[in-house]
Amino acid sequence: MQSFGQSFELLCAFFQASPFWYAVLVFIFSLCVGSFLNVVIYRLPKMMEQSWQEEYQEYFEPEKEHPKQPVFNLAMPRSRCPVCQHQLSALDNIPLLSWLILKGRCRYCQAAIPKRYPLVELFTALVSVAVATQTGATGLGLLYLVVTWMLVALIFIDIDKMLLPDQLTLPLLWLALVAAAAGISTVDATTAITGAAFGYLSLWSVYWLFKLLTGKEGMGFGDFKLLAVFGALLGWQQLPLIILLSSLVGAVIGTLLLTMQGKDKNNAIPFGPYIAAAGFIAMLWGEQITAAYLATLGL
Repeated sequence: MQSFGQSFELLCAFFQASPFWYAVLVFIFSLCVGSFLNVVIYRLPKMMEQSWQEEYQEYFEPEKEHPKQPVFNLAMPRSRCPVCQHQLSALDNIPLLSWLILKGRCRYCQAAIPKRYPLVELFTALVSVAVATQTGATGLGLLYLVVTWMLVALIFIDIDKMLLPDQLTLPLLWLALVAAAAGISTVDATTAITGAAFGYLSLWSVYWLFKLLTGKEGMGFGDFKLLAVFGALLGWQQLPLIILLSSLVGAVIGTLLLTMQGKDKNNAIPFGPYIAAAGFIAMLWGEQITAAYLATLGL
């Protein structure tokens, strides 16, 4: 165990002395992570739906015999072309590179491969490099990388399904709390717990106030949990910045999207991506933004 710890310290020291190669390593590894996140984004909601259906049948229809569902999880079945159903080989699944080599088409039937897959991989790699550049090869940097990868999955699941799964938000919350207790985070355990409580209760209060005034639900419970994650990760002090940024970006982009799609303001839009984006910005540059704002006020 001691030799592993020494090797890890030497590796971190090397990457700290060579930030370029650390960024290159993070970029390549994050492309692979992005490829896996594509699987999570597509399959996790379907896995949840299948689980809900099985629980409903077990509880409300226990006397009926239901056909056994085929195995469907993050590993099985193997990836296939959605058009010709040909099982994809490892060479067809090289992150980003396979899509470029195949010119965006299936090797077997020449059907177009959605651009979203390589874009998610590239997006994951780019935001991960931003984290690596800002934090370096440190324990905090590794923590922020894991948080960033899970945020990418949450963003695209929320865009697709208007859903922030507990399977992702709750582990993130516990990760932030444990990191604070272990001294890896930038906040202590007390601040992390306080931040988590304030993050959850702030949006929870807004939700109920809006519902009492309008009779409508303005956001989902997943949004409360995601803000609690950032409260635990960054402390309650960063919550006003995150709420302000997410509200501004959500109002501008949401209005533009509704206008472009020809929908009215009564149509629901996912708020999770804006919280995630604002939290990511606060995670990397929150202190600088706050300091610049205070400087403009002469404080």
